[in-house]
Amino acid sequence: MTLHRLSLCTLLVFAAAPGHTQDVRDGMDLFRAMHDRYAKSWYATLTFDQKSTTYNSDSTTKVETWHEAIAVPGKLRIDIGNPSEGNGVLLVDGTATGFKAGKETGSRSLVNMLLVLGFDVYRQPPETTAEVAKSEGYDLTKIHEDTWEGQPVYVVGADKGDLKSKQFWIERNRLLFVRLFEPAHGDPAKIQDVRFKDYHSLGDAWLAERVEVYVSDQKVFSEEYSNIDANAKLAPATFDSKQFNTTHWEKP
Repeated sequence: MTLHRLSLCTLLVFAAAPGHTQDVRDGMDLFRAMHDRYAKSWYATLTFDQKSTTYNSDSTTKVETWHEAIAVPGKLRIDIGNPSEGNGVLLVDGTATGFKAGKETGSRSLVNMLLVLGFDVYRQPPETTAEVAKSEGYDLTKIHEDTWEGQPVYVVGADKGDLKSKQFWIERNRLLFVRLFEPAHGDPAKIQDVRFKDYHSLGDAWLAERVEVYVSDQKVFSEEYSNIDANAKLAPATFDSKQFNTTHWEKP
């Protein structure tokens, strides 16, 4: 994933009943329901290979292979291309650090809401998730119900019919993150629409095995996952910027 599309991307199967047992009146209630549903079953780590496709305005595409490792909550490692080349990104507790040819290229603060809403929410206190979402400009007091791809969803951050404000969509029955609207990176005047698709079960948890990013209704990026391994054993050094070149999780 690029720094601005650290999607990561996704996951979980809990044969949830169609009804919901908690009264969801705002975003805080929803975070609590999501956490309580999966806190005991969500995976602690995840590794996968990712086919990353960039769709250019001239109709050409660029395809790369990324190797990703996640420790929930808050840690993501991306090796871009062959890991031996030393290119990639670490996102650790809100700080993103880039690497090129084995050398650190710089760090900056970065909150990846896809990581927060697709993964972290299930394994960290709901209050922490709410604090992060509010700090990123999501209005948790605004919530309504809608339908997405034939399924009922909660929409948090916008009034019904508003597709311009920052907002996220959560499937109501399984309490899984499916959609995010935010200003497009590089052009805040445009809206970026990110979609988590093709959810498959991982034990009693889930993974969205495809992510699509649209700007002005045009697909600009997609991710497809393979070689998925939940609860893989990862050394702490996997997410240590000083050991980026010497610690790898990828299977030979």
